[in-house]
Amino acid sequence: MKSIFFFCLLTGTVLAQTPPKRPIAPSDILRLQNITDPQVSPEGSWVAFALSSVDKEKDKRNSDIWMISWDGKQSVQLTSSPDGESSPRWSPDGRYLSFVATRQGDKDSQLWLLDRRGGEGKKLTDLKGELEEYEWAPNGKTVALVIRDKDYSDSAKTKIRTPYVIDRRHFKEDRKGYLDRRAAHLYLFDVETKKLDTLTTGIYDETSPVWSPDSKQIVFVSNRTADPDKNENTDLFVLDARPKSSLKQLTNWAGSDNNPVWSPDGTQIAYLRSTASTNFIMYDQPILSVISATGGEPKLVSAALDRPVRNPRWSVDGKSVAVLVDDDRRTYVSAYDLASGQPNRLAAGDCAFADLEQNPKGGWVTLMSKPQLPAEIYAVENGNTRRLTTIQDAFVAPLLLASVEGFTSRSKDGTQVENLLFRPANAPTGQKMPTILFIHGGPVGQDNFGFDLARQILASGGYAVAGVNYRGSSGRGLAFCKAIYGDWGNREVADILGAADYLVANGIADPAKLGIGGWSYGGILTNYTIATDQRFKAAASGAGSSLQMTMYGSDQYVNQYENELGLPWKNTDKWLKVSYPFLKADRIKTPTLFMGGEKDFNVPIAGSEQMYQALKSLSVPTQLIVYPGQFHGLSIPSYQTDRFDRYLKWFDQYLKTSVAVLGTGK
Repeated sequence: MKSIFFFCLLTGTVLAQTPPKRPIAPSDILRLQNITDPQVSPEGSWVAFALSSVDKEKDKRNSDIWMISWDGKQSVQLTSSPDGESSPRWSPDGRYLSFVATRQGDKDSQLWLLDRRGGEGKKLTDLKGELEEYEWAPNGKTVALVIRDKDYSDSAKTKIRTPYVIDRRHFKEDRKGYLDRRAAHLYLFDVETKKLDTLTTGIYDETSPVWSPDSKQIVFVSNRTADPDKNENTDLFVLDARPKSSLKQLTNWAGSDNNPVWSPDGTQIAYLRSTASTNFIMYDQPILSVISATGGEPKLVSAALDRPVRNPRWSVDGKSVAVLVDDDRRTYVSAYDLASGQPNRLAAGDCAFADLEQNPKGGWVTLMSKPQLPAEIYAVENGNTRRLTTIQDAFVAPLLLASVEGFTSRSKDGTQVENLLFRPANAPTGQKMPTILFIHGGPVGQDNFGFDLARQILASGGYAVAGVNYRGSSGRGLAFCKAIYGDWGNREVADILGAADYLVANGIADPAKLGIGGWSYGGILTNYTIATDQRFKAAASGAGSSLQMTMYGSDQYVNQYENELGLPWKNTDKWLKVSYPFLKADRIKTPTLFMGGEKDFNVPIAGSEQMYQALKSLSVPTQLIVYPGQFHGLSIPSYQTDRFDRYLKWFDQYLKTSVAVLGTGK
């Protein structure tokens, strides 16, 4: 040791010491970069993607366009504008990358073009209206655009906005606000002449345009029922790529048909069809289906799977269609052979795949995250996954992250529930821990083995954290998903309490230090649970509701309410039954923190305000946090960190965790 010391003195060498790792903290949200929308170049050598990071001075996220080589050895940043760029797409000849941006004082987003050989981006369009989607024609001459009609309703010359004039059944939506009758239509944009031609008109919206391989036709999705606000029906339509061409309806399923993808030879279209044919399909799982490009009876390829599939993509040879499958805390990549109808797992494991695109040379590109690694871009080739990007290494390098394991609990009626447990780094072995059950939203969705920032941060406070895939969750089959239909706060609560019983019985959770929380339906279930059972010593309910009758007409779920619960003035008893957390608020003894966004039209802040007022009147410790100008999901980085700071302080206050032992420094 002395010889090394004297050698360093003589040579001036400095031996770098690796700093000790630390628990993740709410402030690490500001360091996390998000990768989205990977797109493979036409020759298969590069993958373009959008990368967002936090601008701390402006307190917002900014997205730039990057590309990584297929071998993962070269990465290039293509844009660095403070305005932000998204939706990268390759021109068919591979020479250009297009993207969407709002620059140079434009009020509406425009399409921009970047020569991949270098130089600045050039604005391609000057659209009047909201650009929602776009796709290049395979011949590279035209681009299909989805543009929502421009809003001319506010023509006031002062800063006082004109009144909203509303006559729709579905009249409000989170982030969009109050809804008018402006429609989103298909347009053709000529890249060389800059001419914009109209393909569709009328009162209906068109989405998801996809070109046929010969650039002659476009398939798209639309709800053409008499009143689209009254149902969730969508069908596939085809039209020739020229003005005033007539539409041909390909599907007529009363449920939903969407996500069309044309086969390489142009003879078939793969898409997703809902399992149910009803006008309300929240508790559902999509089926991979294939139909002739000329119409006819579809083939329901994945019907026997009884699991939801998404992101259908054709193989290069057109013999199979790859999909992502949500299955029991995992999302894997599978390819269905169309001749045999048999699936073949291409990539799986204790992880979660998201996004899927074909490489023209063979193989696939995907996003994949693991319990201790946020999403990175991977190649899937010959049954193997190969990591392309290493962007998240800098994020995880200094962090001590919780370990993640699965566990199975049983509810009082015997139902088996599959869950996840996050154990804090450096947690004492064999010692019962303060435990937080952090409940996912949806309700349709699942906690999986992907990276979970929320539960990692909560675990850093010295808590065991459990994610419960209660009935209503996906990944366990359609019957499991539909089990809570019209009966909220019953079976889900039984499943949550069953998971708590398991954690206590197995010496993991300290029964005197149990907490519960969640956001959206996770907040709603928090309210249901603390009104049912008094074992929880602290709760954090985010963007939740309890007096469900008051949500009718104040949120965006009128179809769900009328289908599941019926009309409030006719089925009053049922509405009152699912409103029990508010109507039986005097049962609640748990100190509860309520949170929400000021402009949330998904689950309006009134739901949290009502519960806060009730507990305040009952002298139960409570607090209400309202995030100014925020919708259902918080988008301002400082608010995101604030939320988790408050979570930890609230749970620390009532669960009295000895976090210093676990190395958090608190």
